[in-house]
Amino acid sequence: MKPRLAENEKDSPIIVGLDIGTTKICVTVGRRSGASKIELLGVGKAESSGVNRGVVANIQRTVSSIRDAVSIAESQSNVDIKVVNVGIAGQHIKSIQHRGILTKRDYDEVTRVDVEQLISDMYKLVLPPGEEIIHVLPQEFTIDNEPGIKEPIGMAGRRVEANFHIISGRVTDINNIKRCVDNSDLEISSLVLEPLASSEAVLDDEEKTAGVVLVDVGGGTTDVAIFHEGIIRHTAVIPLGGNIVTEDIKQGCSVLRNQAEQLKVRYGSALADENKDNEVICVPGIRGREAKEISVKNLAYIIQARMEEIIEHVYYEIKSSGYEDKLIAGIVITGGGAQLKHLVQLVEYITGIDCRIGYPNEYLAKTEMLNKQALEELKSPMYATSIGLLIKGVQAVEDAEATEHEEEAFKKSGRVKDIAEEKNKKESWFSKLLSDFIKDDTGIDDDTFIGRK
Repeated sequence: MKPRLAENEKDSPIIVGLDIGTTKICVTVGRRSGASKIELLGVGKAESSGVNRGVVANIQRTVSSIRDAVSIAESQSNVDIKVVNVGIAGQHIKSIQHRGILTKRDYDEVTRVDVEQLISDMYKLVLPPGEEIIHVLPQEFTIDNEPGIKEPIGMAGRRVEANFHIISGRVTDINNIKRCVDNSDLEISSLVLEPLASSEAVLDDEEKTAGVVLVDVGGGTTDVAIFHEGIIRHTAVIPLGGNIVTEDIKQGCSVLRNQAEQLKVRYGSALADENKDNEVICVPGIRGREAKEISVKNLAYIIQARMEEIIEHVYYEIKSSGYEDKLIAGIVITGGGAQLKHLVQLVEYITGIDCRIGYPNEYLAKTEMLNKQALEELKSPMYATSIGLLIKGVQAVEDAEATEHEEEAFKKSGRVKDIAEEKNKKESWFSKLLSDFIKDDTGIDDDTFIGRK
Protein backbone atom coordinates (compact mmCIF):
# COMPACT_ATOMS: atom_id res chain seq x y z
CA MET A 1 0.00 0.00 0.00
CA LYS A 2 1.32 3.42 -0.92
CA PRO A 3 1.97 5.85 1.94
CA ARG A 4 -0.83 8.36 2.41
CA LEU A 5 0.25 11.98 2.51
CA ALA A 6 -1.49 15.08 3.76
CA GLU A 7 -4.03 16.59 1.39
CA ASN A 8 -1.97 19.75 1.24
CA GLU A 9 1.55 19.15 2.54
CA LYS A 10 2.48 22.81 2.44
CA ASP A 11 -0.47 23.86 4.60
CA SER A 12 -0.67 20.76 6.79
CA PRO A 13 2.60 18.78 6.84
CA ILE A 14 2.73 15.43 8.60
CA ILE A 15 4.79 15.49 11.81
CA VAL A 16 6.19 12.50 13.72
CA GLY A 17 7.16 12.44 17.40
CA LEU A 18 9.52 9.84 18.88
CA ASP A 19 9.49 9.49 22.67
CA ILE A 20 12.43 7.30 23.77
CA GLY A 21 11.36 6.57 27.34
CA THR A 22 12.65 4.25 30.04
CA THR A 23 9.55 2.05 30.00
CA LYS A 24 8.20 2.56 26.48
CA ILE A 25 9.16 3.79 23.01
CA CYS A 26 6.25 5.71 21.52
CA VAL A 27 5.88 7.02 17.95
CA THR A 28 3.02 9.42 17.19
CA VAL A 29 2.04 10.60 13.71
CA GLY A 30 -0.14 13.68 13.25
CA ARG A 31 -0.69 17.04 11.65
CA ARG A 32 -2.23 20.40 12.41
CA SER A 33 -6.01 20.38 12.32
CA GLY A 34 -8.44 23.26 12.59
CA ALA A 35 -8.71 25.48 15.70
CA SER A 36 -5.08 24.85 16.72
CA LYS A 37 -5.73 21.15 17.31
CA ILE A 38 -3.59 18.12 16.49
CA GLU A 39 -5.10 15.37 14.34
CA LEU A 40 -3.55 12.02 15.27
CA LEU A 41 -3.07 9.67 12.32
CA GLY A 42 -1.35 6.78 14.06
CA VAL A 43 0.45 5.62 17.19
CA GLY A 44 3.07 2.94 17.69
CA LYS A 45 4.23 1.70 21.09
CA ALA A 46 6.91 -0.82 22.01
CA GLU A 47 8.53 -1.90 25.25
CA SER A 48 11.78 -0.09 25.98
CA SER A 49 14.53 -2.43 27.14
CA GLY A 50 17.65 -0.47 26.22
CA VAL A 51 17.06 2.79 28.14
CA ASN A 52 17.95 3.38 31.78
CA ARG A 53 16.78 6.54 33.60
CA GLY A 54 16.24 8.38 30.35
CA VAL A 55 19.67 7.51 28.93
CA VAL A 56 20.39 4.95 26.20
CA ALA A 57 22.20 2.00 27.81
CA ASN A 58 21.94 -0.52 24.95
CA ILE A 59 21.85 0.78 21.38
CA GLN A 60 20.82 -2.49 19.69
CA ARG A 61 17.83 -3.06 21.97
CA THR A 62 16.76 0.56 21.66
CA VAL A 63 17.00 0.43 17.86
CA SER A 64 14.90 -2.75 17.83
CA SER A 65 12.22 -1.10 19.98
CA ILE A 66 12.20 2.04 17.80
CA ARG A 67 11.75 -0.05 14.67
CA ASP A 68 8.88 -1.98 16.23
CA ALA A 69 7.11 1.23 17.29
CA VAL A 70 7.69 2.86 13.89
CA SER A 71 6.32 -0.20 12.09
CA ILE A 72 3.10 -0.11 14.13
CA ALA A 73 2.71 3.66 13.61
CA GLU A 74 3.28 3.32 9.83
CA SER A 75 0.68 0.55 9.65
CA GLN A 76 -1.92 2.63 11.50
CA SER A 77 -1.30 5.94 9.74
CA ASN A 78 -0.36 4.58 6.31
CA VAL A 79 2.52 7.07 6.29
CA ASP A 80 6.13 6.29 5.39
CA ILE A 81 8.05 7.64 8.41
CA LYS A 82 11.48 9.11 7.67
CA VAL A 83 11.86 12.28 9.80
CA VAL A 84 11.11 12.45 13.53
CA ASN A 85 11.11 14.93 16.42
CA VAL A 86 12.91 13.20 19.29
CA GLY A 87 12.53 13.78 23.02
CA ILE A 88 15.54 13.83 25.34
CA ALA A 89 15.83 13.63 29.13
CA GLY A 90 18.24 12.28 31.74
CA GLN A 91 20.23 13.41 34.75
CA HIS A 92 22.91 14.88 32.47
CA ILE A 93 20.58 17.75 31.45
CA LYS A 94 21.69 21.15 32.79
CA SER A 95 20.45 24.72 32.41
CA ILE A 96 22.10 28.15 32.66
CA GLN A 97 21.08 31.79 32.17
CA HIS A 98 22.92 34.03 29.71
CA ARG A 99 22.51 37.46 28.10
CA GLY A 100 22.96 38.39 24.46
CA ILE A 101 23.31 41.77 22.70
CA LEU A 102 22.70 42.79 19.08
CA THR A 103 23.43 46.29 17.78
CA LYS A 104 21.60 47.16 14.57
CA ARG A 105 22.76 49.60 11.91
CA ASP A 106 19.69 51.85 11.99
CA TYR A 107 16.75 52.57 14.28
CA ASP A 108 14.44 50.36 12.28
CA GLU A 109 12.09 47.64 13.51
CA VAL A 110 13.26 44.46 15.22
CA THR A 111 12.58 41.47 13.00
CA ARG A 112 12.36 37.74 13.39
CA VAL A 113 15.73 37.51 11.64
CA ASP A 114 17.27 39.68 14.39
CA VAL A 115 15.89 37.40 17.09
CA GLU A 116 17.20 34.36 15.21
CA GLN A 117 20.62 36.03 15.06
CA LEU A 118 20.62 36.51 18.85
CA ILE A 119 19.66 32.87 19.35
CA SER A 120 22.32 31.72 16.88
CA ASP A 121 24.97 33.64 18.81
CA MET A 122 24.06 31.77 22.00
CA TYR A 123 24.91 28.45 20.35
CA LYS A 124 28.51 29.68 20.09
CA LEU A 125 28.95 29.80 23.88
CA VAL A 126 31.87 27.83 25.26
CA LEU A 127 30.62 25.06 27.56
CA PRO A 128 32.55 22.65 29.81
CA PRO A 129 34.15 19.77 27.87
CA GLY A 130 31.72 17.05 26.90
CA GLU A 131 28.58 19.24 26.90
CA GLU A 132 26.43 20.48 24.02
CA ILE A 133 23.64 23.04 23.80
CA ILE A 134 20.20 21.54 23.13
CA HIS A 135 17.90 24.58 23.46
CA VAL A 136 18.27 28.36 23.57
CA LEU A 137 15.01 29.77 24.95
CA PRO A 138 14.50 33.58 24.88
CA GLN A 139 13.06 35.22 27.99
CA GLU A 140 12.71 39.00 28.33
CA PHE A 141 14.10 41.45 25.77
CA THR A 142 15.49 44.96 26.32
CA ILE A 143 15.33 47.42 23.40
CA ASP A 144 17.33 50.65 23.76
CA ASN A 145 17.33 50.30 27.57
CA GLU A 146 13.58 49.61 27.71
CA PRO A 147 13.34 46.31 29.70
CA GLY A 148 10.63 43.68 30.14
CA ILE A 149 9.65 43.27 26.48
CA LYS A 150 8.31 39.81 25.65
CA GLU A 151 7.48 40.28 21.97
CA PRO A 152 10.23 42.40 20.38
CA ILE A 153 9.33 41.73 16.75
CA GLY A 154 7.98 44.89 15.13
CA MET A 155 9.30 47.31 17.75
CA ALA A 156 11.72 50.07 16.73
CA GLY A 157 15.21 50.19 18.20
CA ARG A 158 18.89 49.83 17.57
CA ARG A 159 20.32 47.97 20.58
CA VAL A 160 18.54 44.68 21.31
CA GLU A 161 19.41 42.71 24.45
CA ALA A 162 17.88 39.43 25.61
CA ASN A 163 18.03 37.02 28.51
CA PHE A 164 18.22 33.36 27.50
CA HIS A 165 17.52 30.09 29.28
CA ILE A 166 20.08 27.70 27.82
CA ILE A 167 19.66 23.93 28.19
CA SER A 168 22.63 21.63 27.59
CA GLY A 169 23.31 17.92 27.77
CA ARG A 170 26.16 15.46 27.69
CA VAL A 171 27.54 14.97 24.17
CA THR A 172 27.90 11.20 24.66
CA ASP A 173 24.24 10.72 25.57
CA ILE A 174 23.05 13.03 22.77
CA ASN A 175 25.16 11.14 20.24
CA ASN A 176 23.83 7.79 21.49
CA ILE A 177 20.27 8.98 20.83
CA LYS A 178 21.28 10.21 17.37
CA ARG A 179 22.97 6.89 16.63
CA CYS A 180 19.85 4.95 17.65
CA VAL A 181 17.72 7.09 15.33
CA ASP A 182 20.24 6.81 12.48
CA ASN A 183 20.45 3.03 12.86
CA SER A 184 16.66 2.91 12.68
CA ASP A 185 16.89 4.52 9.19
CA LEU A 186 15.34 7.74 10.46
CA GLU A 187 16.40 11.39 10.40
CA ILE A 188 16.15 13.78 13.35
CA SER A 189 14.26 16.98 12.62
CA SER A 190 14.72 18.38 16.14
CA LEU A 191 15.83 17.27 19.58
CA VAL A 192 13.37 18.46 22.25
CA LEU A 193 13.73 18.42 26.03
CA GLU A 194 10.90 16.21 27.26
CA PRO A 195 9.46 18.52 29.95
CA LEU A 196 9.18 21.28 27.32
CA ALA A 197 7.28 18.91 25.05
CA SER A 198 5.00 17.78 27.88
CA SER A 199 4.27 21.39 28.82
CA GLU A 200 2.93 22.08 25.34
CA ALA A 201 0.47 19.20 25.70
CA VAL A 202 -0.92 19.80 29.21
CA LEU A 203 -0.48 23.51 30.00
CA ASP A 204 -2.24 26.53 28.52
CA ASP A 205 -1.00 30.10 28.13
CA GLU A 206 -3.01 31.30 31.11
CA GLU A 207 -1.28 28.87 33.46
CA LYS A 208 2.16 29.73 32.10
CA THR A 209 1.45 33.41 32.63
CA ALA A 210 0.13 32.94 36.18
CA GLY A 211 3.06 30.76 37.22
CA VAL A 212 3.03 26.96 37.12
CA VAL A 213 5.28 23.96 37.77
CA LEU A 214 5.11 21.03 35.36
CA VAL A 215 6.16 17.71 36.94
CA ASP A 216 6.46 14.83 34.46
CA VAL A 217 6.84 11.57 36.41
CA GLY A 218 8.22 9.08 33.91
CA GLY A 219 9.58 5.58 34.26
CA GLY A 220 13.21 6.51 34.84
CA THR A 221 13.20 10.25 35.55
CA THR A 222 11.00 13.01 36.92
CA ASP A 223 11.22 16.17 34.81
CA VAL A 224 10.50 19.63 36.21
CA ALA A 225 9.78 22.84 34.28
CA ILE A 226 8.76 26.14 35.91
CA PHE A 227 6.94 28.88 33.96
CA HIS A 228 6.10 32.43 35.01
CA GLU A 229 4.72 35.32 32.95
CA GLY A 230 4.61 32.98 29.97
CA ILE A 231 8.37 32.34 30.10
CA ILE A 232 10.36 29.23 31.01
CA ARG A 233 12.26 30.05 34.21
CA HIS A 234 13.77 26.80 35.48
CA THR A 235 14.26 23.22 34.30
CA ALA A 236 15.58 20.15 36.08
CA VAL A 237 15.69 16.36 35.66
CA ILE A 238 15.49 14.17 38.77
CA PRO A 239 16.91 10.62 38.27
CA LEU A 240 13.98 8.94 40.05
CA GLY A 241 10.74 7.72 38.53
CA GLY A 242 8.12 5.00 38.44
CA ASN A 243 10.58 2.16 37.89
CA ILE A 244 12.27 2.70 41.24
CA VAL A 245 8.85 2.47 42.92
CA THR A 246 8.38 -0.90 41.20
CA GLU A 247 11.79 -2.06 42.48
CA ASP A 248 10.82 -1.02 46.02
CA ILE A 249 7.63 -3.09 45.79
CA LYS A 250 9.58 -6.04 44.41
CA GLN A 251 12.00 -5.95 47.34
CA GLY A 252 9.49 -5.03 50.03
CA CYS A 253 6.87 -7.59 49.06
CA SER A 254 9.25 -10.30 47.77
CA VAL A 255 7.48 -10.68 44.43
CA LEU A 256 8.56 -10.82 40.78
CA ARG A 257 9.11 -7.56 38.94
CA ASN A 258 6.13 -7.97 36.63
CA GLN A 259 3.95 -8.74 39.67
CA ALA A 260 5.30 -5.63 41.41
CA GLU A 261 4.39 -3.52 38.37
CA GLN A 262 0.85 -4.93 38.32
CA LEU A 263 0.46 -4.29 42.05
CA LYS A 264 1.55 -0.67 41.55
CA VAL A 265 -0.74 -0.02 38.60
CA ARG A 266 -3.87 -1.80 39.88
CA TYR A 267 -3.72 -1.30 43.63
CA GLY A 268 -1.05 1.31 44.23
CA SER A 269 -1.72 4.42 46.30
CA ALA A 270 0.51 7.33 47.32
CA LEU A 271 -1.26 7.73 50.68
CA ALA A 272 -1.34 4.73 53.02
CA ASP A 273 -3.99 6.25 55.32
CA GLU A 274 -6.49 6.27 52.45
CA ASN A 275 -6.56 2.44 52.40
CA LYS A 276 -8.38 -0.03 54.64
CA ASP A 277 -6.44 -2.11 57.15
CA ASN A 278 -8.14 -5.40 56.28
CA GLU A 279 -7.84 -5.19 52.48
CA VAL A 280 -5.55 -7.92 51.14
CA ILE A 281 -4.25 -8.88 47.67
CA CYS A 282 -3.50 -12.51 46.78
CA VAL A 283 -0.42 -12.93 44.58
CA PRO A 284 0.18 -16.33 42.87
CA GLY A 285 3.25 -18.24 44.00
CA ILE A 286 6.15 -19.22 41.74
CA ARG A 287 6.07 -22.71 40.18
CA GLY A 288 3.44 -24.26 42.38
CA ARG A 289 4.37 -22.50 45.61
CA GLU A 290 1.66 -21.19 47.88
CA ALA A 291 0.02 -17.88 47.04
CA LYS A 292 1.17 -14.82 48.97
CA GLU A 293 -1.11 -12.35 50.67
CA ILE A 294 -0.10 -8.68 50.63
CA SER A 295 -1.78 -5.91 52.59
CA VAL A 296 -2.92 -3.01 50.41
CA LYS A 297 -2.02 -0.61 53.19
CA ASN A 298 1.54 -2.02 53.48
CA LEU A 299 1.86 -1.72 49.70
CA ALA A 300 0.82 1.94 49.98
CA TYR A 301 3.41 2.57 52.71
CA ILE A 302 6.15 1.33 50.37
CA ILE A 303 4.92 3.53 47.52
CA GLN A 304 4.37 6.58 49.73
CA ALA A 305 7.93 6.48 51.09
CA ARG A 306 9.45 6.66 47.60
CA MET A 307 6.97 9.20 46.25
CA GLU A 308 7.67 11.46 49.23
CA GLU A 309 11.36 11.38 48.28
CA ILE A 310 10.59 12.30 44.65
CA ILE A 311 8.26 15.12 45.70
CA GLU A 312 10.87 16.46 48.14
CA HIS A 313 13.34 16.68 45.23
CA VAL A 314 10.72 18.52 43.17
CA TYR A 315 10.01 20.90 46.04
CA TYR A 316 13.73 21.60 46.40
CA GLU A 317 13.87 22.60 42.70
CA ILE A 318 10.86 24.87 43.20
CA LYS A 319 12.46 26.62 46.18
CA SER A 320 15.88 26.94 44.52
CA SER A 321 14.30 28.53 41.43
CA GLY A 322 13.09 31.51 43.48
CA TYR A 323 9.51 31.24 42.16
CA GLU A 324 7.89 29.40 45.06
CA ASP A 325 5.69 32.39 45.96
CA LYS A 326 4.73 33.17 42.34
CA LEU A 327 3.00 29.93 41.36
CA ILE A 328 -0.63 31.01 41.14
CA ALA A 329 -1.51 28.05 38.90
CA GLY A 330 0.25 25.62 41.26
CA ILE A 331 1.65 22.26 40.17
CA VAL A 332 0.56 20.13 37.22
CA ILE A 333 1.59 16.46 37.34
CA THR A 334 1.69 14.37 34.19
CA GLY A 335 3.48 11.29 32.85
CA GLY A 336 2.80 7.63 33.64
CA GLY A 337 3.47 8.14 37.34
CA ALA A 338 0.66 10.70 37.55
CA GLN A 339 -1.88 7.85 37.34
CA LEU A 340 -1.01 6.76 40.88
CA LYS A 341 -4.00 7.16 43.20
CA HIS A 342 -3.95 9.93 45.82
CA LEU A 343 -0.76 11.45 44.36
CA VAL A 344 -2.35 14.91 44.10
CA GLN A 345 -3.21 14.87 47.81
CA LEU A 346 0.34 13.83 48.74
CA VAL A 347 1.87 16.61 46.60
CA GLU A 348 -0.40 19.23 48.15
CA TYR A 349 0.36 17.92 51.66
CA ILE A 350 4.16 18.09 51.22
CA THR A 351 4.45 21.34 49.20
CA GLY A 352 1.37 23.26 50.31
CA ILE A 353 0.77 24.16 46.65
CA ASP A 354 -2.40 23.43 44.66
CA CYS A 355 -2.04 20.50 42.29
CA ARG A 356 -3.88 18.83 39.41
CA ILE A 357 -3.28 16.03 36.89
CA GLY A 358 -2.33 17.13 33.37
CA TYR A 359 -4.09 15.30 30.52
CA PRO A 360 -2.96 15.81 26.88
CA ASN A 361 -6.50 15.83 25.50
CA GLU A 362 -7.05 19.58 25.17
CA TYR A 363 -5.15 19.85 21.88
CA LEU A 364 -6.34 16.58 20.30
CA ALA A 365 -8.87 16.82 17.47
CA LYS A 366 -11.36 14.11 16.61
CA THR A 367 -10.01 11.72 14.03
CA GLU A 368 -11.38 8.87 11.97
CA MET A 369 -7.97 7.18 11.74
CA LEU A 370 -8.05 5.85 15.32
CA ASN A 371 -10.82 3.94 17.02
CA LYS A 372 -12.49 5.35 20.12
CA GLN A 373 -10.59 3.05 22.51
CA ALA A 374 -7.18 4.04 21.07
CA LEU A 375 -8.06 7.73 21.20
CA GLU A 376 -9.18 7.48 24.85
CA GLU A 377 -5.92 5.70 25.74
CA LEU A 378 -3.90 8.55 24.20
CA LYS A 379 -5.60 11.01 26.54
CA SER A 380 -3.73 9.36 29.42
CA PRO A 381 -0.99 11.44 31.14
CA MET A 382 1.60 8.85 30.06
CA TYR A 383 1.32 10.16 26.47
CA ALA A 384 1.88 13.83 27.35
CA THR A 385 5.45 13.85 26.01
CA SER A 386 4.49 12.04 22.79
CA ILE A 387 1.65 14.48 22.03
CA GLY A 388 3.87 17.41 23.03
CA LEU A 389 6.55 16.35 20.53
CA LEU A 390 3.93 16.59 17.77
CA ILE A 391 2.92 20.06 18.90
CA LYS A 392 6.56 21.22 19.06
CA GLY A 393 7.13 19.81 15.58
CA VAL A 394 4.16 21.73 14.17
CA GLN A 395 5.38 24.93 15.87
CA ALA A 396 8.86 24.47 14.40
CA VAL A 397 7.43 24.14 10.88
CA GLU A 398 5.29 27.26 11.33
CA ASP A 399 8.22 29.27 12.74
CA ALA A 400 10.44 28.22 9.84
CA GLU A 401 7.78 29.30 7.33
CA ALA A 402 7.35 32.67 9.08
CA THR A 403 11.12 33.27 9.03
CA GLU A 404 11.28 32.31 5.36
CA HIS A 405 8.48 34.74 4.45
CA GLU A 406 10.23 37.52 6.37
CA GLU A 407 13.55 36.88 4.66
CA GLU A 408 11.82 37.00 1.26
CA ALA A 409 10.28 40.34 2.22
CA PHE A 410 13.74 41.66 3.16
CA LYS A 411 15.18 40.53 -0.15
CA LYS A 412 12.49 42.45 -2.01
CA SER A 413 13.15 45.54 0.10
CA GLY A 414 16.90 45.29 -0.45
CA ARG A 415 17.67 45.23 3.26
CA VAL A 416 19.46 41.87 3.14
CA LYS A 417 21.87 43.32 0.61
CA ASP A 418 22.53 46.31 2.89
CA ILE A 419 23.24 44.02 5.83
CA ALA A 420 25.65 41.93 3.74
CA GLU A 421 27.46 45.07 2.56
CA GLU A 422 27.77 46.33 6.13
CA LYS A 423 29.16 42.95 7.21
CA ASN A 424 31.73 43.04 4.40
CA LYS A 425 32.77 46.57 5.46
CA LYS A 426 33.32 45.38 9.02
CA GLU A 427 35.33 42.38 7.84
CA SER A 428 37.45 44.57 5.53
CA TRP A 429 38.13 47.01 8.37
CA PHE A 430 39.16 44.17 10.68
CA SER A 431 41.41 42.62 8.02
CA LYS A 432 43.17 45.96 7.48
CA LEU A 433 43.65 46.40 11.22
CA LEU A 434 45.11 42.90 11.54
CA SER A 435 47.38 43.49 8.54
CA ASP A 436 48.72 46.75 10.00
CA PHE A 437 49.30 45.08 13.35
CA ILE A 438 51.32 42.21 11.83
CA LYS A 439 53.38 44.59 9.68
CA ASP A 440 54.13 46.93 12.58
CA ASP A 441 55.06 44.07 14.87
CA THR A 442 57.30 42.09 12.51
CA GLY A 443 58.34 44.53 9.82
CA ILE A 444 56.99 42.05 7.25
CA ASP A 445 53.73 42.46 5.35
CA ASP A 446 50.94 39.99 6.04
CA ASP A 447 51.29 38.05 2.73
CA THR A 448 54.94 37.37 3.42
CA PHE A 449 54.18 36.51 7.04
CA ILE A 450 51.48 34.01 6.12
CA GLY A 451 53.59 32.41 3.40
CA ARG A 452 56.85 31.92 5.31
CA LYS A 453 57.83 28.66 6.95
